[in-house]
Amino acid sequence: MTVQERIDAVPDLDAPAWWPDGSPPMPGREVTGPQAWYGADMAKTDEWIYTLSPAEIFEIDTALESVKDRADDLLNVTKEDFPLPTFGPVIEDLRHEILFGRGFTLIRGLEIERYTKREAAVVFWGVGRHFGEPRSQNGKGHLLGHVHDLGNDVGNPGHRGYQTTIELTHHTDSTDIAGLMCLRPAKSGGESSLVSSTTIHNEMLRRRPDLVEELFKPFHVDRREEIPEGKLPYYLMPVFNWHRGKLSGFYSWLQVEIASRHPGVPALTDKQREAAAMIHELAWEPRINLMTSFKPGDMQLVHNHTIFHSRTAYEDWDEPDRKRHLLRLWLCPPVARELPVQFTGRYGGIAVGDRGGIRVPGVPLKAPLDP
Repeated sequence: MTVQERIDAVPDLDAPAWWPDGSPPMPGREVTGPQAWYGADMAKTDEWIYTLSPAEIFEIDTALESVKDRADDLLNVTKEDFPLPTFGPVIEDLRHEILFGRGFTLIRGLEIERYTKREAAVVFWGVGRHFGEPRSQNGKGHLLGHVHDLGNDVGNPGHRGYQTTIELTHHTDSTDIAGLMCLRPAKSGGESSLVSSTTIHNEMLRRRPDLVEELFKPFHVDRREEIPEGKLPYYLMPVFNWHRGKLSGFYSWLQVEIASRHPGVPALTDKQREAAAMIHELAWEPRINLMTSFKPGDMQLVHNHTIFHSRTAYEDWDEPDRKRHLLRLWLCPPVARELPVQFTGRYGGIAVGDRGGIRVPGVPLKAPLDP
């Protein structure tokens, strides 16, 4: 049976059919490699920061100028429309480091005040297209997202934490690579926190191996009203997935917490809650997490399969034109790791170069320039 035939034959919720013997595969040992890093070590180096050269910035500006007249709709701008003859190969190296190395990078050096908001969005979109194809980030079909306080109630299942000023728990997004560009930072707070999900696995294996096994089993995850055609309002997904020698993480605890509102979804067990609490505790350990502050123009890109990311609470400016504002892209690169079949329920498929994102029937794709 081919991989696609197996996907088609396994319903999203038929978890036992994922594994022939009914037990999830696990490495049963600590996982090593460049993705198993500690924040305390990363904080001592700037190897994860790439500073743009004047020549690369000129190249970006030249590409921007060439598409400005037709970039009212970003969907019209392709990778080929935004040529980066010297910076493009650098992006390929950075993408390789994201996907097969430490799992993240920060690109710095753009003087964002030189650009209008529309121009900054075109730059981010154009650079992002060299990392991968944009995927929809929500049920509205948004390919370009805005991390901006809209005063929303995070307790509402239809609202998102990134549209508030609250601290976000560590999580992953439903795409291979997630990118952010900082237009304006907060008055105070709003620091980015990155942790290696591989390191979380290894630390739990040392301290509480009994809880590690729990995280390789599937959890019910709420779709938060963004339901693809023919799907239930929730799906099954483990936190840790071991496939072809690679450990892939997937974590969105708030969506797990609220899934029990649906008929047929069992309440979380004490052990599941204990395992999740340990992830939260480890993720905020100073030795494990890497805290960074965004500067205007910064572009951060992370690999969702090896990084849990978060943000601290923040205080915003009173003036509307000074409020914290980040642009966001979910990107599907043409090269990536193979994913196990259990990602199908959330990613819509597992084919490299064509997976991830959130699609709702009848909703067209768009790239809004405003929140």
